[in-house]
Amino acid sequence: MTDLFDETANYVLDLASPQRMQILFKLLEKNSTPTSLAKEIDATKQEVHRNFTRLEQSGLIEKKTDGKYTLTTFGKIVCTQVPSLVFISQNRKYFEDHYFGNIPHKFQMRCGQLANGQYIKGISKVLEQWKNVYKNSNEYIYEVLSEVPLDLIEPLVKQVKKGVKFNYIFSESAVVPKGRKALLKKLGFDKLVEKGLIERKMEKNVQTVLILNEKEACIMFPTLDGESDLTEMFYSDDLMFHEWCLDYFRYCWYGSDIFKESKLKE
Repeated sequence: MTDLFDETANYVLDLASPQRMQILFKLLEKNSTPTSLAKEIDATKQEVHRNFTRLEQSGLIEKKTDGKYTLTTFGKIVCTQVPSLVFISQNRKYFEDHYFGNIPHKFQMRCGQLANGQYIKGISKVLEQWKNVYKNSNEYIYEVLSEVPLDLIEPLVKQVKKGVKFNYIFSESAVVPKGRKALLKKLGFDKLVEKGLIERKMEKNVQTVLILNEKEACIMFPTLDGESDLTEMFYSDDLMFHEWCLDYFRYCWYGSDIFKESKLKE
């Protein structure tokens, strides 16, 4: 086992270079020679040749008969794992106060798909982006919620009345704002439920908050004490980011219970 750890540590050292990482991801796009790639990344030929040699010795790249280098299968797999490290490292300060909560390990292993997310901080900016996701929806809005700010209800219902499908999961432990019931009644929320435009479920304790439409997504991870945090979020319209959020919503949806209004407290 020690030998395996030693070998893995050596591979980590091979990756511990911005230029070698750059070479790997350039070769992921297309095969190239050290000379051509040196021009692309604005580096000296000697330095790039040295890094090509090191990557080849590690089994991450190989030389083809046409003289160009390509990633090996091992190299391609390594490139799929790097974005997870990128996401965690570029948001290291955020994760000093937050964590993945009760998100299953299989989704944590895919967190690299969130690497292109934009970090948004501040309740005003978060709510503005939240509203924009509603506004930009044409097909559906999916949410996993620990609570609903009162001023988000009207813009949401406005979209649903246009024919946008709304599916959401609410936390049983949520304390809803005063005036919510009266506002829902005024906006005809129950009629939209009856028409099938709104479907809802419940989860015992929502920690991670999720909002997405058919092309954008937002996610808010819980604080270290397990409480949801609506003051900071990650947002993106990146396809991989959206796929992760959509898959996680579906996982939550099929694992949730029926919705019971009586469990909510004002």
